[in-house]
Amino acid sequence: MAVAITIAVVALAAVVLFAQWMRTLPAVQDFLTTYPGQVELPGTAPVGLPAWLGWQHFLNAFFIVLIIRSGWLVRTTARPKEHWTRNNTGPIRTKGKPTKISLNLWFHLSLDALWVLNGIIFVVLLFITGQWMRIVPTSWDVVPNALSAALQYASLNWPTENGWVNYNSLQVLAYFSIVFLAAPLALATGLRMSGAWPKNATTLNRIYPVEAARAIHFPVMLYFICFVIVHVALVFTTGALHNLNHMYASTDGAGWTGFWIFAASLAVMVAAWFLARPLFLRPLASLTGKVSK
Repeated sequence: MAVAITIAVVALAAVVLFAQWMRTLPAVQDFLTTYPGQVELPGTAPVGLPAWLGWQHFLNAFFIVLIIRSGWLVRTTARPKEHWTRNNTGPIRTKGKPTKISLNLWFHLSLDALWVLNGIIFVVLLFITGQWMRIVPTSWDVVPNALSAALQYASLNWPTENGWVNYNSLQVLAYFSIVFLAAPLALATGLRMSGAWPKNATTLNRIYPVEAARAIHFPVMLYFICFVIVHVALVFTTGALHNLNHMYASTDGAGWTGFWIFAASLAVMVAAWFLARPLFLRPLASLTGKVSK
């Protein structure tokens, strides 16, 4: 472990020094001047973050944390101690009989359903309110500007942040990839691996084999984890109070309102993490099926 940490620190220091050296080159300086790190938004783009976006941010974070936890348990638990069987008929069946699945998988699939429902609401509101213009690239200039922002971050001379008005291009690509690429991939691969997938669709199963879904699903989870780590780190290192007010209080001020709302939401997520155990999951699962050991 110590060796891995040492290698990571040395590699990070090398990246920073290399980026700082690059910024001394005249051609790179011209590039940074031409592409400062962000693309101007369309004139009709909204300014600021509405309250519904703050609630959506919390719900997405809440669900994804528990989805990652339950997904990891599904992947690493070789002999589950408790199982769930559906009460009524439904798509999760084998030869006319309901399929017995682990309690961890039941929790994972239940969270997935809530996350997808919340995601649909989120995307609909994005397009109704025009907030999509803040996270969907509207110009190819986003690519060189994202490279510029990445170089500025790497050199520790970070780009000017004004997330209330406009994200930098690296943020735009990151948010776009999470909402419109990683999330649909997680859904498509998870659905393919679930019992709800039609077993008799021979042609469809040949085109989209379950092995392909398994090969993609886990890396997508790792991508979500990396995104969360980097996202949280940058929120706290690029002006924590301003950023938390943007995300949780829907204001551009520098007070502590956003921080306290964030602290309360974090307490809820931590509590849910520790309560997501068989003792508390068993009664919930029993509402829709039979739990057995």
